[in-house]
Amino acid sequence: MSVRDKTKKNLSEQKIDRIVVAQANDDSAWEKPVRVHKAKPASLSISVELAARAAFLAQLHRKASVEEWLRHIIQERVEIEEAAYVGAKHDLAAKVG
Repeated sequence: MSVRDKTKKNLSEQKIDRIVVAQANDDSAWEKPVRVHKAKPASLSISVELAARAAFLAQLHRKASVEEWLRHIIQERVEIEEAAYVGAKHDLAAKVG
């Protein structure tokens, strides 16, 4: 563990606040600003029938909107698929190795 790491752990929140306040107007004490860009939302076209079914299920699950329910379902499905992929990859490696 480096001296810098030890120093970071030993600084209390109040000490860190004092340092930040003292350096607030000193541009040389700060790194270059980091620019973060919000990802553009993606759109998805689905049939009217599928949209109606999704809207019904969103209400059934008491979601505020169809978009919220779809976001939840897509995230859940991606996690299931990723876990299945990792499992299949592991099984294949066990058979080969």
